[in-house]
Amino acid sequence: MSLLFIVIITTLLAGLAMPLGAFVAHRIKFKKRLYDQEFRHTVSAFGGGALLSAVALVLVPEGIETLAPLAACSWLIVGGLSFMLLDIFLNKMNTPASQLAAMLADFIPESIALGAAFATGNSHAFLLAALIALQNLPEGFSAYTELSSSSVFKATKIIKVFALMAILGPIAAVTGFLWLAESPQIVAAVMLFASGGILYAIFQDLAPQVKLEKHWAPPMGAVFGFVLGMLGLMLTSA
Repeated sequence: MSLLFIVIITTLLAGLAMPLGAFVAHRIKFKKRLYDQEFRHTVSAFGGGALLSAVALVLVPEGIETLAPLAACSWLIVGGLSFMLLDIFLNKMNTPASQLAAMLADFIPESIALGAAFATGNSHAFLLAALIALQNLPEGFSAYTELSSSSVFKATKIIKVFALMAILGPIAAVTGFLWLAESPQIVAAVMLFASGGILYAIFQDLAPQVKLEKHWAPPMGAVFGFVLGMLGLMLTSA
């Protein structure tokens, strides 16, 4: 099996976590609204934990190995500012697709970095793929919830669109695999750009949705999400 084929399949599977998350959101219904709220808050927290682990354990450590401190900090800040501007734009457009845009905005640069990681033989390539899948699952869940709240979008159509969007992952990964493997500084910049955007998304979109009055389980979703990423790092480093 060629390495390029592995890159395509791995990134596609990570992308398919988006429609899977949407499917789970569509199928799981609780009789009591309170339980439904707690579950959704826990999923949001889990997504935040997985995103944070991707930043702390893979993207930032890999990114700062190649770039000078000033350049590394600059790219991370640019990523955060870019996501902020995108958030402002979507807010002014009054669109119910802000979670969808945020999901794609970090999925694509991460896929580019993943393709480059496979090309350079990086030992954390599979870990990064797993973390992308882990974060896409709750992001797909949240994006579906946001879109389905509007009567414009039907459930089956949303899930099909998410499945089609998964193809963007392999396209971005192949780009990184074929053309950016010999440009480690560009790959590092992409990783740090994505990190800045993810950090903005965590504290702008996910963290505020985690807290639920008189319920303490949802924040543990963030702990479990981060622990999964940490466990993956420890297993691949052993």
